Amino acid sequence: MEGAARMEGSADRADAIYSIGAVARMLGLPAQTLRAWEDRYQQIVPARSGGGQRLYSRDQVDQLSFIRNQIEKGLQPADAHRLLAQQHPKDAESIPADQHRVLRAGVGSATTVLLAERDPYAADFAEYFLRTEGYAVRIVLDPAVAAEILRDEPPSVLVVDLLISGGAGLALCRTAQDNGPVPVLAVSAVDSRDQAFAAGVDAFLLKPLEPLRFVSTVRDLVGTSAYLRQRS
Repeated sequence: MEGAARMEGSADRADAIYSIGAVARMLGLPAQTLRAWEDRYQQIVPARSGGGQRLYSRDQVDQLSFIRNQIEKGLQPADAHRLLAQQHPKDAESIPADQHRVLRAGVGSATTVLLAERDPYAADFAEYFLRTEGYAVRIVLDPAVAAEILRDEPPSVLVVDLLISGGAGLALCRTAQDNGPVPVLAVSAVDSRDQAFAAGVDAFLLKPLEPLRFVSTVRDLVGTSAYLRQRS
């Protein structure tokens, strides 16, 4: 669908929470493919960080998931993008239910979240919602302890407050990247998304956290979000 008008809902910077690397892993698609679709069809256009990184909203991940599913069913990419435009996917009700794959996947006991927080009350708040979803949660208030855990007992996902210990969160994010493929969700009361993505995080949320958005973002990064699971 070359020359098509850009869809309404191209990523608003405030809603752009996922890096292109995170989206590629969630959807099982090469980042190069996502960039090629953006350039060719100009339909799903991510926001950009201050450093130029592509940042996607959750709605855009839905849209990309829809396109991927249609291609898996035999459509050409151009036809899949055309169908997406016809569905007006910004309206969640207009995408067929089987494309959302909203049935929740089970969370195994080995699914752990390392929560590196500066505020014990905020940590307890986040832990409550994560445990309600079935995650095992480990809270640390010291970035040095978190770094040791990342090295010795890597969790399924790291959630780090960037202001921990007076602003040591960015260094912890870099440590997580150095230690292996642990997905990182950065949170902060200050809009530090540019610095966070420059440090290699997979997603960023601004505090105060909205419980449902927080849990769904963790679920996406852990890989248990059913609508992001691959193959029909």
